[in-house]
Amino acid sequence: MIRILLAEDQAMLRGALSALLSLESDLEVVGSAADGEAAWREVQRLKPDVLVTDIEMPGLTGLELAQRIARHELPVKVVIVTTFARAGFLRRALDAGVRGYLLKDAPAEQLADAIRNVQRGGRAIDPQLAIDAWGEADPLSDRERQALRLAGEGLSASEIAQQLNLSHGTVRNYLSEAIGKLGVGNRIEAYRLARQKGWL
Repeated sequence: MIRILLAEDQAMLRGALSALLSLESDLEVVGSAADGEAAWREVQRLKPDVLVTDIEMPGLTGLELAQRIARHELPVKVVIVTTFARAGFLRRALDAGVRGYLLKDAPAEQLADAIRNVQRGGRAIDPQLAIDAWGEADPLSDRERQALRLAGEGLSASEIAQQLNLSHGTVRNYLSEAIGKLGVGNRIEAYRLARQKGWL
């Protein structure tokens, strides 16, 4: 029996995924969480075989969750199910140790097969995204990405500095670097372009 934890902030979708996966005789949904921090607690408590997670969630994103699982060397395999059909997200997911990356409009049986494949040690990646992923490389560093994401949420450089425990000057440097690398005029344009490419 493959033990699964679901992390998805939309209650209806979480319920539907749970119901669909429970129809499979070899899959058991042992728990679910509506945000990244709750999912992290449940991963530690339930020790599932596979975590099925969305990318965009309150608290921790699915990618940050995967990174934390990898950093703590937990034997939990991560499958992302998302609406983000962007190569940049897939590249970051693979870098974070994610074993599966499927889109939410894929057939339900594809998810069950992906979970089985991942549990056996394989990978399950949307084929078109896999082709696109090796096109344009993400030029941003982790810190530039963090600063840009917060800038896109409307925080000032001082507020970003406070949140990331950095100096005001360091944050300005990160934002300036990101703007330069993306070849745009300001931080909002940089945020929009990076979002569009799947780099945030």
